[in-house]
Amino acid sequence: MSILDPQTLLAGMGPWALGGLSLMIFVESGLLFPFLPGDSLLVTAGLLHQSLGLSVAVIALCAFLAAAAGDQVGFFLGHRFGRRWFRPDARVLKTAHLEQAEAFFERHGGKALVLGRFVPVVRTFVPLAAGTSGYPYRRFVVWNLTGAFFWAVGMTVLGSLLGGLPFVADHIDLLAVGLVVVSVLPIVVAALRRAHAARASNDAEATTTRDEEAVGDRS
Repeated sequence: MSILDPQTLLAGMGPWALGGLSLMIFVESGLLFPFLPGDSLLVTAGLLHQSLGLSVAVIALCAFLAAAAGDQVGFFLGHRFGRRWFRPDARVLKTAHLEQAEAFFERHGGKALVLGRFVPVVRTFVPLAAGTSGYPYRRFVVWNLTGAFFWAVGMTVLGSLLGGLPFVADHIDLLAVGLVVVSVLPIVVAALRRAHAARASNDAEATTTRDEEAVGDRS
């Protein structure tokens, strides 16, 4: 089984598929591990609900509860530990991930808890950013439940609706690959933007240094 192949992953879990899906959603939402296929996993579960022996309503409910509970954990981790766990050179808990989530949260406020659900990596660290910034807990709960509902239920129902289309039903393998690509695309784009910004900054510093040296030589 591979986490990059939601169809094989869910099928391989057998009777534990619902528990495994719920655990992965919880971990991605609250335990600071952003590299799980949350979007594609939910859509694929909706697509395959009949073969998994599960109803769409049960999958959506369990995913909603797992997502909401995960964000609760993320909020309390942020409130308790803040930025102390993060390092610029860390493999997973990179300072850049938290700074990205904090910037997203600052721009969108409480709505970031809803919007961030649909952005890989950001959805893992926005609850942590909310807790770190001292965001009021009562307001956090409202936005958390709203975001968890629209994301978990929406993605699962979307998958079940797509499963009713003959083309989709006959090409689930291709769809699963496409969902993974779409899920990781924002991560790749953000990394490329950071790399481009870093190169531009380095080039600007190098140019400034050369200009200063040239001025010094002339004087």
